[in-house]
Amino acid sequence: MYKLMLIEDDIALSSLMKEQLESDGYQVFQSDDFKTILDDFKVMKPDLVLLDINLPYSDGYFLCRSMRKQSTIPIMIISGRSSEIDQMMAIELGADDYLTKPFTLNMLLTKVKAIIRRVYGDYAKQDASMITIDDLSMNTNTLTLTYQQNTVELSKNEMKILKKFMENNERYLTREELIEEVWDDITFVDDNTLTVNITRVKQKLASLGLPNQIKSKRGVGYLFQYQMHKR
Repeated sequence: MYKLMLIEDDIALSSLMKEQLESDGYQVFQSDDFKTILDDFKVMKPDLVLLDINLPYSDGYFLCRSMRKQSTIPIMIISGRSSEIDQMMAIELGADDYLTKPFTLNMLLTKVKAIIRRVYGDYAKQDASMITIDDLSMNTNTLTLTYQQNTVELSKNEMKILKKFMENNERYLTREELIEEVWDDITFVDDNTLTVNITRVKQKLASLGLPNQIKSKRGVGYLFQYQMHKR
């Protein structure tokens, strides 16, 4: 039985989510003291955290960053904030997914199942191999990208997107292909979530001195174009 940590200060919504998740076979821990969330997190060691942003004492961004420093367990932000900036900030701080309020309980269950399946189930990646194109290399085990002796750290989603790009260098990939690579199911993923992640990947590449490797074409998709023997 997978353990979920539910951090939501709307009592009615939290109770409804807990009831639905437990009926689907998950063990759900609700935080009732928002001053001790990080202590509870250390003790509980959940398999997945469902985290609101607007909370008493400490906001979800701070908690997400703090949890990510301690653990690599998946974190899904659940928030009424729907702007691209909020989603980018959450992903930058280590969140794996973002669900915007209001949402249906079916959508919640679908996203939770997808994360559990991806991280712990049939689709869990155990591959620690290096993926290399000339002097650009990525380690899927350490979540790092290296170019000419400079290295940046990647989130799990950034790694999966770059892996797909590097395996398909100089070939257009559709948005659907990329979404399926990261989230397994294209039906229940907000299209803007992919855009946010692509933006983060571009920023990581630019920080290594590779600012123009990803191009987009409306109606076609994204092209990763790394020139071999680039110096």
